[in-house]
Order: sequence, then C-alpha cells, then structure tokens
Amino acid sequence: MRLVGPNGEQVGIVAINDALRLAQEADLDLVEVAPTARPPVAKLMDYGKFKYESALKARESRKHQAQTVIKEIKLRPKIDPHDYGTKKGHVERFLRQGDKVKVTIMFRGREQSRPDLGYRLLQRLASDVEELGFVESAPKQDGRNMIMVIGPHKRKPDSKAERPAAPSRAERPAAPSEAERPAAPARAERPAAPAAAAAPRPAPRASAPSGPAGRPVPSPRGPRPAASPQQVAAAGSAEHNPADAQTGS
Repeated sequence: MRLVGPNGEQVGIVAINDALRLAQEADLDLVEVAPTARPPVAKLMDYGKFKYESALKARESRKHQAQTVIKEIKLRPKIDPHDYGTKKGHVERFLRQGDKVKVTIMFRGREQSRPDLGYRLLQRLASDVEELGFVESAPKQDGRNMIMVIGPHKRKPDSKAERPAAPSRAERPAAPSEAERPAAPARAERPAAPAAAAAPRPAPRASAPSGPAGRPVPSPRGPRPAASPQQVAAAGSAEHNPADAQTGS
C-alpha cells in the first residue's frame, strides 16, 4: 500500500506489516483513506483527534447555513378579490421572512378543462410580489393541481434587520455644568410669628399630709384660749343638774 505520513509527506509503497510497525512506533493509527486506489492509500494519524476536528468543522458549517422553509398557499381559479388580497398578504409576509412559497391552484370538476385560468392567476400573483421574490419554479400541472414556487430575493429578512446603533458618548449631549444650571428661585422668608405672652401659671396646690393608712392629718392649730371662771362654773353645774341646764336653755 501507499503510505502517507502524519504531516502529509509521502513515505512510499510499503508492506502492510511495515506500515503497522511504523504506526506503533509513532503511537498513531493506520487509517485507509483511499481503498479503491491501486495500490490503496493509508495515512498515519490520530484518528480520535481527526474525528473531533471533523465534528467541529461540521458544526461551524451548519451555523452559516441558511435554513429555508417552504410555505404553501392554496388558491382556487375563481377566487374572490378580497380572498386573493388576503392570500397575497400571506405570500408577502413569508417572502419578507426569507421563506419560499409554494402556490397551489386546486381545480375541481369542470375547472380541470380550463387550466389557463390557474396559469393567469399564478402569473398575476408573481407580478404582484416581484419586488419581494422571483419565480423559482414555473407553473406546471400536477394532476388536479397547478404548482408554482416563489423564492425570496437574496437579502436579510425584516425580522432580523439590524437595529439602529445607539449614539456614542461623544454624540450624546453633555449634561449642563453647575455654573450653567439656572438657580432655583429663593423662597420668600416668612415673618416670624409673634411670641405669645407667657400666661402666669397657677401655683401648685400643697398636698395635705397624710397619716397612717392614708388618712389625712388635721392641720395643726394654735393653742386654745383658757376658759374663764364663770364658764367653768357653768359647765360644772350643767353636769350635776342636767334638767336645769335644759330649762335654762
């Protein structure tokens, strides 16, 4: 077999046993890359690393691929003008989103003998949306139906259009400085309220001294005047003769 080195260099035509020995010495795998060639071509490589790098490349390529979706719109040859406007609006919306549109004209009964009606309707629709798409597949008869495919123009859909960039800091108006800001109007000073004349407060009452068990103690009085001899004699006679005292009274 023809052997290729790990860096792409040509080793030459060697026997299979020699190629396996070289792979074991380099701690690599012997991979057959062209089995139909004469002689077959094999390469020394790290097969695990090769598979990992291939998966990364496939993932990156899928990111950049545009996934096209085919939408379908069905019409009748004798469609009402208002219904036609509604269907045309759907086709325009699909084309703006970047999707292909498959337009189908359905014939029923005697309408199958008038395919020109469907053809003219498809041509009318294609001319109405020519600003958004082009006819990718010309109208063709398919049994009872007539089919036409309209594809969008090569441009970004409106749903993913870039938004206008926000103004940079240099373009934004600078905030006014402290000197440029207008001073707030000073509030007029209110006249101070006249101080109320201090009313004289009544002197606090002296609380009566309390005796034991909360009973008030009688206020002390001065010494009583001494009784005269006549009063003493009258009091003594009243004690001995109570009847005379009551009669005299």
